[in-house]
Amino acid sequence: MDLNYIKKLVRIVDESGITDLEVDENGVKVKIAKKIRAANVPLQTSVIPQVPMTAEVIPQPIKPVPEKTSTEESKHSNLHEIKSPIVGTFYRAPAPDADPYVQIGDSVGVGTVLCIIEAMKLMNEIESDVSGKVVKILVENGKPVEFNQPLFLIELS
Repeated sequence: MDLNYIKKLVRIVDESGITDLEVDENGVKVKIAKKIRAANVPLQTSVIPQVPMTAEVIPQPIKPVPEKTSTEESKHSNLHEIKSPIVGTFYRAPAPDADPYVQIGDSVGVGTVLCIIEAMKLMNEIESDVSGKVVKILVENGKPVEFNQPLFLIELS
């Protein structure tokens, strides 16, 4: 195929409304394609009037908070909450088939691993910061926990 012939084909594509031209002559294929750029079409915009929103506040009667009795205070005064230091997933054991770190009634000391919280694929061991006995486990295994959410109640010794 002659170079001048190819140049004529390019000029035809350029000057016409066609976007593609493919020629096959004696086993030689030439394909000419032109890129079409999006025309700058102005976007239609509409103006939505801003209406000020008002909220009516209706006063509600304040309910008195019942005071704790001295027996409740003495019952809970020796309990310590172990709270989650991070957001993640709570696990009681190091592996699905392993025994839990602690059970209700177990004695723990400072630094005893109580559980794992998985956050961003990292396993974070949560340790006790007090010595005592595990009274209650407040989260189910495999459930998500929030920052500062209580996990365990430890009866101080």
